[in-house]
Amino acid sequence: MATAAVTTRPGQVLADLLPASRTRDAALVVGGAVLTGLAAQVVVPVPGSPVPVTGQTFAALLVGTALGARRGFAALAVYALAGIAGVPWFQDGTAGWGGASFGYILGMLLAATMVGELARRGGDRSALRMASTMAFGSLVIYAVGVPWLMASTGLSLTAALAAGVVPFLVGDALKAALAMGALPTAWKLAGRKS
Repeated sequence: MATAAVTTRPGQVLADLLPASRTRDAALVVGGAVLTGLAAQVVVPVPGSPVPVTGQTFAALLVGTALGARRGFAALAVYALAGIAGVPWFQDGTAGWGGASFGYILGMLLAATMVGELARRGGDRSALRMASTMAFGSLVIYAVGVPWLMASTGLSLTAALAAGVVPFLVGDALKAALAMGALPTAWKLAGRKS
């Protein structure tokens, strides 16, 4: 059985290890959107908050990191636009724009792009770098989501932070821990002969 080494270069993200083609990029973008839509169906209501805990933030950050800035943005844009157009893959099978949590979806679009750029610069190559990348991505999501939450509900900044950030910090830490193990491990496996 022949073996081939996967050559990794600086400036690559995990998706770049697959043979390059437009078909690959389209499949990765659609796959990233679908993964985010499926993860959005994992919903845990938060008492006192109009925003639930979902798996979509984790998926959005992983998609951005694994696909890179351009494809990560495209995947989250497909997810957002399809959801606005009526595909029922926002939280709990909802669709459309607006509502208290829609700002978080817009934040995920920006965050996927930014963590994708960090990954291209090596932000996914070690556990510590991955934790920083995930924390930064979460901050970006909150930076867009909280003002939207305030505008859509009339909550003050203090109340919006209490309802739209604080209940999610433990989950963010768990998501970062998962990513800290998954992506650096994927790079190590990619560096081995297959």
